[in-house]
Amino acid sequence: MKAAAFVLAAVFVAVTATPARAQIGGILKGANKAVDAKNKYDDYNITDQEERQLGEQVSLQLRNRFGVMQDEKVTKYVTLVGTTLAQASTKPKLEWKFIVLDTDGVNAYAAPGGFVHITKGLLGLMKNEAELAGVLGHEVTHISERHTVNAIKQGKLVNMGGEAAGSAGGMRQEFISKMAAAAFNKVFEGEFSRNDEDESDKIGTQLANKVGYSPTGIADVLKKIQSRNGSRQDRNGMFASHPAIKDRISNNEKQIKSQKLTATATAEARYKQTIAFDAKPVTEITMDVEGAAGLAGGDKKKEDDTKAAETKKEEPKKGGGFGSALGSITGSKQQTTTQQASSAGARGGIPDRDARGGPNKNALNVRVTAAELEAFKKGISG
Repeated sequence: MKAAAFVLAAVFVAVTATPARAQIGGILKGANKAVDAKNKYDDYNITDQEERQLGEQVSLQLRNRFGVMQDEKVTKYVTLVGTTLAQASTKPKLEWKFIVLDTDGVNAYAAPGGFVHITKGLLGLMKNEAELAGVLGHEVTHISERHTVNAIKQGKLVNMGGEAAGSAGGMRQEFISKMAAAAFNKVFEGEFSRNDEDESDKIGTQLANKVGYSPTGIADVLKKIQSRNGSRQDRNGMFASHPAIKDRISNNEKQIKSQKLTATATAEARYKQTIAFDAKPVTEITMDVEGAAGLAGGDKKKEDDTKAAETKKEEPKKGGGFGSALGSITGSKQQTTTQQASSAGARGGIPDRDARGGPNKNALNVRVTAAELEAFKKGISG
Protein backbone atom coordinates (compact mmCIF):
# COMPACT_ATOMS: atom_id res chain seq x y z
CA MET A 1 0.00 0.00 0.00
CA LYS A 2 2.81 2.40 0.83
CA ALA A 3 4.47 1.71 -2.54
CA ALA A 4 1.22 2.35 -4.37
CA ALA A 5 0.68 5.59 -2.48
CA PHE A 6 4.21 6.69 -3.35
CA VAL A 7 3.60 6.06 -7.09
CA LEU A 8 0.31 7.98 -7.00
CA ALA A 9 1.99 10.87 -5.25
CA ALA A 10 4.76 10.95 -7.83
CA VAL A 11 2.22 11.01 -10.67
CA PHE A 12 0.33 13.83 -8.93
CA VAL A 13 3.49 15.89 -8.58
CA ALA A 14 4.39 15.32 -12.23
CA VAL A 15 0.94 16.33 -13.44
CA THR A 16 0.70 19.41 -11.23
CA ALA A 17 4.17 20.44 -12.32
CA THR A 18 2.97 20.64 -15.94
CA PRO A 19 1.70 24.11 -16.90
CA ALA A 20 -2.10 24.26 -16.88
CA ARG A 21 -2.20 25.68 -20.43
CA ALA A 22 -0.22 22.71 -21.78
CA GLN A 23 -2.50 20.25 -20.00
CA ILE A 24 -5.65 21.89 -21.37
CA GLY A 25 -4.14 22.12 -24.86
CA GLY A 26 -3.30 18.43 -24.84
CA ILE A 27 -6.77 17.47 -23.66
CA LEU A 28 -8.45 19.62 -26.32
CA LYS A 29 -6.17 18.27 -29.03
CA GLY A 30 -7.00 14.71 -28.07
CA ALA A 31 -10.71 15.50 -27.94
CA ASN A 32 -10.60 17.14 -31.37
CA LYS A 33 -8.88 14.10 -32.83
CA ALA A 34 -11.55 11.87 -31.37
CA VAL A 35 -14.33 14.05 -32.78
CA ASP A 36 -12.66 14.18 -36.21
CA ALA A 37 -12.30 10.42 -36.27
CA LYS A 38 -15.95 9.97 -35.30
CA ASN A 39 -17.11 12.46 -37.93
CA LYS A 40 -15.12 10.71 -40.68
CA TYR A 41 -16.68 7.42 -39.67
CA ASP A 42 -20.19 8.88 -39.38
CA ASP A 43 -19.99 10.63 -42.76
CA TYR A 44 -20.00 7.27 -44.54
CA ASN A 45 -22.79 5.78 -42.42
CA ILE A 46 -25.40 6.77 -44.96
CA THR A 47 -29.09 6.14 -44.42
CA ASP A 48 -31.21 3.83 -46.55
CA GLN A 49 -32.71 6.92 -48.17
CA GLU A 50 -29.27 8.29 -49.03
CA GLU A 51 -28.23 4.92 -50.45
CA ARG A 52 -31.31 5.04 -52.64
CA GLN A 53 -30.20 8.50 -53.82
CA LEU A 54 -26.82 7.06 -54.78
CA GLY A 55 -28.48 4.34 -56.80
CA GLU A 56 -30.82 6.77 -58.54
CA GLN A 57 -27.89 8.90 -59.68
CA VAL A 58 -25.85 5.89 -60.84
CA SER A 59 -28.85 4.44 -62.66
CA LEU A 60 -29.48 7.75 -64.38
CA GLN A 61 -25.89 7.80 -65.60
CA LEU A 62 -26.16 4.26 -66.95
CA ARG A 63 -29.45 5.02 -68.69
CA ASN A 64 -28.02 8.18 -70.22
CA ARG A 65 -25.02 6.22 -71.46
CA PHE A 66 -26.77 3.15 -72.88
CA GLY A 67 -30.45 4.01 -73.24
CA VAL A 68 -33.30 1.76 -72.12
CA MET A 69 -34.90 -1.02 -74.14
CA GLN A 70 -38.54 0.01 -74.57
CA ASP A 71 -40.05 -3.46 -74.42
CA GLU A 72 -42.50 -3.96 -71.56
CA LYS A 73 -42.72 -7.73 -72.07
CA VAL A 74 -38.96 -8.21 -71.75
CA THR A 75 -38.69 -5.78 -68.82
CA LYS A 76 -41.54 -7.45 -66.94
CA TYR A 77 -40.00 -10.88 -67.51
CA VAL A 78 -36.63 -9.76 -66.13
CA THR A 79 -38.44 -8.08 -63.22
CA LEU A 80 -40.28 -11.31 -62.38
CA VAL A 81 -37.06 -13.35 -62.30
CA GLY A 82 -35.22 -10.62 -60.39
CA THR A 83 -37.98 -10.07 -57.85
CA THR A 84 -38.20 -13.82 -57.19
CA LEU A 85 -34.50 -13.79 -56.27
CA ALA A 86 -34.64 -10.47 -54.39
CA GLN A 87 -37.41 -11.76 -52.14
CA ALA A 88 -35.13 -14.65 -51.15
CA SER A 89 -32.24 -12.28 -50.40
CA THR A 90 -31.31 -10.53 -47.15
CA LYS A 91 -33.15 -7.38 -48.38
CA PRO A 92 -36.56 -8.65 -49.53
CA LYS A 93 -38.37 -5.40 -48.70
CA LEU A 94 -36.00 -3.13 -50.64
CA GLU A 95 -37.61 -1.21 -53.49
CA TRP A 96 -36.05 -3.28 -56.25
CA LYS A 97 -36.03 -2.05 -59.84
CA PHE A 98 -34.82 -4.04 -62.87
CA ILE A 99 -33.83 -2.19 -66.04
CA VAL A 100 -32.86 -3.55 -69.48
CA LEU A 101 -30.24 -1.32 -71.10
CA ASP A 102 -30.55 -0.88 -74.87
CA THR A 103 -27.07 -1.89 -75.97
CA ASP A 104 -25.48 -4.86 -77.71
CA GLY A 105 -22.68 -4.90 -75.15
CA VAL A 106 -22.77 -7.94 -72.89
CA ASN A 107 -22.88 -6.56 -69.34
CA ALA A 108 -24.77 -6.14 -66.07
CA TYR A 109 -24.60 -3.42 -63.41
CA ALA A 110 -25.76 -3.27 -59.78
CA ALA A 111 -26.35 0.22 -58.39
CA PRO A 112 -26.85 0.85 -54.64
CA GLY A 113 -30.33 0.93 -53.20
CA GLY A 114 -31.93 -1.74 -55.40
CA PHE A 115 -31.23 -0.85 -59.06
CA VAL A 116 -30.24 -3.84 -61.19
CA HIS A 117 -29.35 -3.29 -64.86
CA ILE A 118 -28.81 -5.93 -67.53
CA THR A 119 -28.06 -5.30 -71.19
CA LYS A 120 -29.96 -6.49 -74.22
CA GLY A 121 -26.69 -8.08 -75.38
CA LEU A 122 -26.36 -10.23 -72.26
CA LEU A 123 -29.99 -11.34 -72.50
CA GLY A 124 -29.26 -12.44 -76.06
CA LEU A 125 -26.17 -14.35 -75.00
CA MET A 126 -28.00 -16.38 -72.35
CA LYS A 127 -30.32 -19.19 -73.39
CA ASN A 128 -32.35 -20.15 -70.33
CA GLU A 129 -33.87 -18.73 -67.17
CA ALA A 130 -31.40 -20.41 -64.82
CA GLU A 131 -28.58 -18.46 -66.50
CA LEU A 132 -30.53 -15.24 -66.06
CA ALA A 133 -31.14 -16.16 -62.41
CA GLY A 134 -27.41 -16.75 -61.93
CA VAL A 135 -26.54 -13.27 -63.22
CA LEU A 136 -29.37 -11.45 -61.44
CA GLY A 137 -28.61 -13.31 -58.20
CA HIS A 138 -25.02 -12.09 -58.47
CA GLU A 139 -26.10 -8.47 -58.99
CA VAL A 140 -28.78 -8.62 -56.28
CA THR A 141 -26.10 -9.76 -53.83
CA HIS A 142 -23.82 -6.82 -54.68
CA ILE A 143 -26.70 -4.60 -53.57
CA SER A 144 -28.04 -6.55 -50.59
CA GLU A 145 -24.55 -6.85 -49.10
CA ARG A 146 -23.79 -3.16 -49.83
CA HIS A 147 -20.56 -3.91 -51.68
CA THR A 148 -20.36 -0.56 -53.47
CA VAL A 149 -21.06 1.60 -50.42
CA ASN A 150 -18.72 -0.41 -48.19
CA ALA A 151 -15.89 -0.20 -50.75
CA ILE A 152 -16.23 3.59 -50.95
CA LYS A 153 -16.22 3.81 -47.16
CA GLN A 154 -13.26 1.47 -46.66
CA GLY A 155 -11.23 3.10 -49.41
CA LYS A 156 -12.06 6.63 -48.19
CA LEU A 157 -12.85 7.52 -51.80
CA VAL A 158 -14.65 10.77 -51.06
CA ASN A 159 -12.83 13.80 -49.71
CA MET A 160 -14.44 17.04 -48.58
CA GLY A 161 -11.23 18.81 -47.60
CA GLY A 162 -11.59 20.64 -44.27
CA GLU A 163 -15.37 20.81 -44.61
CA ALA A 164 -17.67 18.80 -42.41
CA ALA A 165 -19.27 16.28 -44.73
CA GLY A 166 -21.69 15.25 -42.04
CA SER A 167 -23.24 18.73 -41.78
CA ALA A 168 -26.89 19.16 -42.61
CA GLY A 169 -28.21 20.71 -45.80
CA GLY A 170 -26.23 21.40 -48.94
CA MET A 171 -22.91 20.16 -47.60
CA ARG A 172 -24.35 16.72 -46.92
CA GLN A 173 -25.94 16.59 -50.35
CA GLU A 174 -22.60 17.47 -51.94
CA PHE A 175 -21.01 14.62 -50.02
CA ILE A 176 -23.70 12.21 -51.23
CA SER A 177 -23.22 13.44 -54.81
CA LYS A 178 -19.49 12.79 -54.56
CA MET A 179 -20.24 9.32 -53.23
CA ALA A 180 -22.52 8.81 -56.25
CA ALA A 181 -19.67 9.79 -58.57
CA ALA A 182 -17.40 7.24 -56.89
CA ALA A 183 -20.18 4.64 -57.03
CA PHE A 184 -20.71 5.19 -60.74
CA ASN A 185 -16.98 4.82 -61.35
CA LYS A 186 -17.00 1.50 -59.51
CA VAL A 187 -20.14 0.16 -61.16
CA PHE A 188 -19.28 1.27 -64.71
CA GLU A 189 -15.79 -0.19 -64.56
CA GLY A 190 -17.02 -3.33 -62.75
CA GLU A 191 -14.18 -3.13 -60.26
CA PHE A 192 -15.23 -5.04 -57.17
CA SER A 193 -12.81 -6.74 -54.81
CA ARG A 194 -12.07 -10.44 -55.08
CA ASN A 195 -13.95 -11.05 -51.83
CA ASP A 196 -17.01 -9.16 -53.06
CA GLU A 197 -17.06 -11.09 -56.33
CA ASP A 198 -16.65 -14.42 -54.59
CA GLU A 199 -19.43 -13.54 -52.17
CA SER A 200 -21.77 -12.45 -54.97
CA ASP A 201 -21.12 -15.66 -56.88
CA LYS A 202 -21.65 -17.78 -53.79
CA ILE A 203 -24.77 -16.11 -52.42
CA GLY A 204 -26.23 -15.55 -55.88
CA THR A 205 -25.88 -19.28 -56.57
CA GLN A 206 -27.57 -20.08 -53.26
CA LEU A 207 -30.46 -17.74 -54.10
CA ALA A 208 -30.97 -19.33 -57.52
CA ASN A 209 -30.93 -22.82 -56.06
CA LYS A 210 -33.25 -21.78 -53.21
CA VAL A 211 -36.05 -20.73 -55.58
CA GLY A 212 -35.61 -23.81 -57.80
CA TYR A 213 -33.12 -22.87 -60.52
CA SER A 214 -30.13 -24.97 -61.44
CA PRO A 215 -27.16 -23.58 -59.47
CA THR A 216 -24.91 -23.92 -62.54
CA GLY A 217 -26.47 -20.81 -64.12
CA ILE A 218 -23.68 -18.35 -63.33
CA ALA A 219 -20.98 -20.82 -64.43
CA ASP A 220 -22.82 -21.51 -67.69
CA VAL A 221 -22.92 -17.78 -68.44
CA LEU A 222 -19.22 -17.45 -67.62
CA LYS A 223 -18.45 -20.26 -70.05
CA LYS A 224 -20.36 -18.43 -72.79
CA ILE A 225 -18.46 -15.21 -72.03
CA GLN A 226 -15.18 -17.13 -72.07
CA SER A 227 -16.03 -18.55 -75.48
CA ARG A 228 -17.21 -15.17 -76.75
CA ASN A 229 -13.90 -13.54 -75.80
CA GLY A 230 -11.69 -16.45 -76.83
CA SER A 231 -9.91 -14.49 -79.56
CA ARG A 232 -9.26 -11.40 -77.44
CA GLN A 233 -6.07 -10.77 -75.49
CA ASP A 234 -7.62 -8.22 -73.12
CA ARG A 235 -10.59 -8.69 -70.81
CA ASN A 236 -13.87 -7.51 -72.19
CA GLY A 237 -17.13 -6.31 -70.72
CA MET A 238 -18.96 -8.19 -68.01
CA PHE A 239 -16.70 -9.22 -65.13
CA ALA A 240 -13.82 -7.48 -66.93
CA SER A 241 -11.88 -7.07 -63.70
CA HIS A 242 -13.37 -10.01 -61.88
CA PRO A 243 -11.34 -13.02 -60.75
CA ALA A 244 -10.20 -15.31 -63.56
CA ILE A 245 -13.24 -16.95 -65.16
CA LYS A 246 -11.82 -20.45 -64.87
CA ASP A 247 -11.40 -20.00 -61.10
CA ARG A 248 -14.98 -18.81 -60.74
CA ILE A 249 -16.32 -21.74 -62.71
CA SER A 250 -14.28 -24.11 -60.56
CA ASN A 251 -15.53 -22.44 -57.37
CA ASN A 252 -19.11 -22.83 -58.55
CA GLU A 253 -18.62 -26.54 -59.12
CA LYS A 254 -17.06 -26.98 -55.68
CA GLN A 255 -19.84 -25.02 -53.98
CA ILE A 256 -22.58 -27.09 -55.63
CA LYS A 257 -20.91 -30.26 -54.46
CA SER A 258 -20.04 -29.17 -50.91
CA GLN A 259 -23.39 -27.50 -50.20
CA LYS A 260 -25.38 -30.21 -51.99
CA LEU A 261 -27.27 -27.77 -54.20
CA THR A 262 -29.65 -29.97 -56.16
CA ALA A 263 -32.20 -27.74 -57.93
CA THR A 264 -32.52 -28.54 -61.63
CA ALA A 265 -34.94 -26.07 -63.30
CA THR A 266 -33.72 -24.09 -66.32
CA ALA A 267 -37.11 -22.88 -67.66
CA GLU A 268 -35.53 -22.78 -71.12
CA ALA A 269 -38.83 -22.81 -73.01
CA ARG A 270 -40.20 -19.84 -71.06
CA TYR A 271 -36.97 -17.92 -71.62
CA LYS A 272 -37.07 -18.44 -75.39
CA GLN A 273 -40.70 -17.33 -75.55
CA THR A 274 -39.66 -13.90 -74.27
CA ILE A 275 -36.04 -13.42 -75.32
CA ALA A 276 -36.23 -13.97 -79.07
CA PHE A 277 -32.94 -12.33 -80.05
CA ASP A 278 -29.26 -13.29 -79.97
CA ALA A 279 -26.17 -11.41 -78.88
CA LYS A 280 -23.97 -9.91 -81.55
CA PRO A 281 -20.42 -11.28 -81.84
CA VAL A 282 -17.74 -9.08 -80.29
CA THR A 283 -16.45 -8.21 -83.76
CA GLU A 284 -19.82 -6.71 -84.73
CA ILE A 285 -20.23 -4.44 -81.71
CA THR A 286 -20.40 -0.76 -82.62
CA MET A 287 -18.52 1.23 -80.00
CA ASP A 288 -19.02 4.77 -78.75
CA VAL A 289 -15.64 5.38 -77.18
CA GLU A 290 -15.99 9.15 -77.41
CA GLY A 291 -19.29 9.02 -75.54
CA ALA A 292 -17.83 6.77 -72.87
CA ALA A 293 -14.85 9.03 -72.42
CA GLY A 294 -17.07 12.08 -72.17
CA LEU A 295 -19.29 10.45 -69.58
CA ALA A 296 -16.32 9.37 -67.52
CA GLY A 297 -14.04 12.34 -67.98
CA GLY A 298 -16.33 15.34 -67.94
CA ASP A 299 -14.59 18.66 -68.50
CA LYS A 300 -10.83 18.09 -68.45
CA LYS A 301 -9.99 21.45 -66.92
CA LYS A 302 -12.48 21.00 -64.07
CA GLU A 303 -11.13 17.53 -63.51
CA ASP A 304 -7.52 18.77 -63.33
CA ASP A 305 -8.46 21.62 -60.99
CA THR A 306 -10.37 19.32 -58.65
CA LYS A 307 -7.66 16.70 -58.74
CA ALA A 308 -5.00 19.26 -57.84
CA ALA A 309 -7.08 20.48 -54.92
CA GLU A 310 -7.56 16.99 -53.51
CA THR A 311 -4.24 15.33 -54.31
CA LYS A 312 -2.97 15.67 -50.75
CA LYS A 313 -6.11 14.10 -49.37
CA GLU A 314 -6.45 11.08 -51.67
CA GLU A 315 -5.48 7.60 -50.63
CA PRO A 316 -3.09 5.74 -52.94
CA LYS A 317 -5.03 3.58 -55.40
CA LYS A 318 -4.82 -0.09 -54.54
CA GLY A 319 -4.19 -2.67 -57.22
CA GLY A 320 -7.38 -3.68 -58.99
CA GLY A 321 -9.24 -0.82 -57.37
CA PHE A 322 -10.83 2.27 -58.80
CA GLY A 323 -10.18 5.99 -58.76
CA SER A 324 -11.57 8.53 -56.33
CA ALA A 325 -14.58 10.65 -57.22
CA LEU A 326 -13.36 14.05 -58.33
CA GLY A 327 -16.67 15.82 -58.53
CA SER A 328 -20.40 15.70 -58.08
CA ILE A 329 -23.11 14.44 -60.40
CA THR A 330 -25.62 17.29 -60.50
CA GLY A 331 -27.70 17.78 -63.63
CA SER A 332 -25.42 17.74 -66.66
CA LYS A 333 -22.23 18.44 -64.72
CA GLN A 334 -20.20 15.26 -64.53
CA GLN A 335 -16.74 14.87 -63.07
CA THR A 336 -15.15 11.58 -62.21
CA THR A 337 -11.71 10.09 -62.60
CA THR A 338 -8.70 10.19 -64.83
CA GLN A 339 -8.80 6.42 -64.70
CA GLN A 340 -12.19 6.36 -66.42
CA ALA A 341 -11.18 8.81 -69.10
CA SER A 342 -8.04 6.88 -69.94
CA SER A 343 -9.85 3.54 -69.87
CA ALA A 344 -12.31 4.75 -72.49
CA GLY A 345 -9.80 6.72 -74.52
CA ALA A 346 -6.19 5.61 -74.33
CA ARG A 347 -7.06 1.94 -74.40
CA GLY A 348 -9.04 2.47 -77.59
CA GLY A 349 -12.31 1.09 -76.27
CA ILE A 350 -13.52 -2.27 -75.03
CA PRO A 351 -16.49 -3.58 -77.09
CA ASP A 352 -18.88 -4.84 -74.42
CA ARG A 353 -18.19 -1.96 -72.06
CA ASP A 354 -18.05 0.85 -74.61
CA ALA A 355 -20.84 -0.40 -76.89
CA ARG A 356 -23.14 2.18 -78.40
CA GLY A 357 -26.47 2.65 -76.62
CA GLY A 358 -30.02 3.41 -77.72
CA PRO A 359 -31.70 6.83 -77.89
CA ASN A 360 -34.46 6.46 -75.27
CA LYS A 361 -33.21 7.10 -71.73
CA ASN A 362 -36.49 6.60 -69.88
CA ALA A 363 -36.85 3.61 -67.57
CA LEU A 364 -40.02 1.55 -67.97
CA ASN A 365 -42.27 1.31 -64.94
CA VAL A 366 -43.73 -2.19 -64.99
CA ARG A 367 -46.12 -3.46 -62.34
CA VAL A 368 -45.92 -6.99 -60.97
CA THR A 369 -48.78 -8.13 -58.75
CA ALA A 370 -48.43 -10.65 -55.95
CA ALA A 371 -50.63 -13.08 -57.90
CA GLU A 372 -48.46 -12.77 -61.01
CA LEU A 373 -45.33 -13.36 -58.99
CA GLU A 374 -46.72 -16.48 -57.32
CA ALA A 375 -47.85 -17.89 -60.66
CA PHE A 376 -44.43 -17.16 -62.10
CA LYS A 377 -42.67 -18.94 -59.24
CA LYS A 378 -44.80 -22.03 -59.79
CA GLY A 379 -43.70 -22.08 -63.41
CA ILE A 380 -39.98 -22.25 -62.61
CA SER A 381 -39.99 -26.04 -62.52
CA GLY A 382 -43.07 -26.47 -64.69
